[in-house]
Amino acid sequence: MNEFKKHIKESEVISIVFLRWFLLASISGVAVGVVISFFLKSLQWATYTRESNPWLLYMLPIGGAFVSYLYAKYGKDSAKGNNLIIERINAGEGNVPFRMAPLVFLGTVITHLFGGSAGREGTGVQIGASISSKIGDLLKLKGMDYTILIISGVSSGFGVVFGTPIAGTVFGLEVSTLGKMRYEAIIPCFISSYIGNFIAELFKVQHSHYSMGASLNGIDVFFKVILCAVLFGITSKLFAELTHVLKKFFATKIPNASLKSFIGGIIIIIIVLILGTRIYLGLSLDLLSNSFNQPVPKGAFIIKLLLTSLTLSVGFQGGEVTPLFVIGATLGNLLAGILGLPIEFLAGLGMIGVFAGATKTPIASFIMGIELFGSANIGFVFIACVISYVFAGKSGIYTSQDSSLLDGDYKKDI
Repeated sequence: MNEFKKHIKESEVISIVFLRWFLLASISGVAVGVVISFFLKSLQWATYTRESNPWLLYMLPIGGAFVSYLYAKYGKDSAKGNNLIIERINAGEGNVPFRMAPLVFLGTVITHLFGGSAGREGTGVQIGASISSKIGDLLKLKGMDYTILIISGVSSGFGVVFGTPIAGTVFGLEVSTLGKMRYEAIIPCFISSYIGNFIAELFKVQHSHYSMGASLNGIDVFFKVILCAVLFGITSKLFAELTHVLKKFFATKIPNASLKSFIGGIIIIIIVLILGTRIYLGLSLDLLSNSFNQPVPKGAFIIKLLLTSLTLSVGFQGGEVTPLFVIGATLGNLLAGILGLPIEFLAGLGMIGVFAGATKTPIASFIMGIELFGSANIGFVFIACVISYVFAGKSGIYTSQDSSLLDGDYKKDI
């Protein structure tokens, strides 16, 4: 009888906790979903306006200088972006400033309006975390509850941007600490991510979806995919390390943030004029789509990699994930011709594999692959994610990720 009462009491406690977090995460998900829906619509407007008015590219230096001025004057720690959020989650104290949301929103729209090569994931995550942090402040949450709400904001921000609520859930749990999942936040993360996506659907936000084609099999395909996954991981490492090096270089050589962005904008314009094409500007969604359907320029992946690293290094705002998708898909497109595999197959693996290596989130990447492409090539998607993750080493786009759990293994193996 006592044991029965114990189980009843446990169920009551679980129900109360679940309902509490359902309410909190729903509030967060609705708020994040509304703001990011507006953000994605704004990006569509910015892209259309830039493509309809080619002269806007020449305003890129001024736009970058203006955004850097705003961050220098009002941003304080907000310039650290996703790394500030990860530091806050791992430290379990402090807050994510609400000013981060409007600053990164405006900064990213300006970057895309004038032609910087950047993404949108970083913006979504920062908006999600800062809004959730503000909600936590208003509700006077403390300690772990406050941290969990921030993590749920990361999940909804990521999930809404790409229309992948399950991957968004796992991304929030996985991104802060290498080798560890934050399972204490799993209920708030999935609720917030799903609610945010429902809100985006109400606003009729459109997400791109691609096909990897029919299911493949065979031992030859298995070994070719492993080889490609190794190259995806090395490419992830190259992108992360180049971005870190360029950020340090420009910060040292041009300490003034506005001047740095102005000069960086000029360099980007010169590169675009030399290339004679604008397919690498902004999100490059047309290039990404073409990677699944036809051969693209052989050097496309390295050009997009260099332009994105440069754009983010000189102070322009945006994310890295969509450019990583483009880098991976165009690399896969190139490898398909060399290895004799279908273009759409390797473009899809490259898109997900490079993302997995650069973000150090192999499980979220694997799930995203299933949400985007279906389960036809699920085994090869998994191989691409885990092999790329390993060969990217400790290099990643988020320098604040806690790698202490893996440090001992790396040192032992080295």
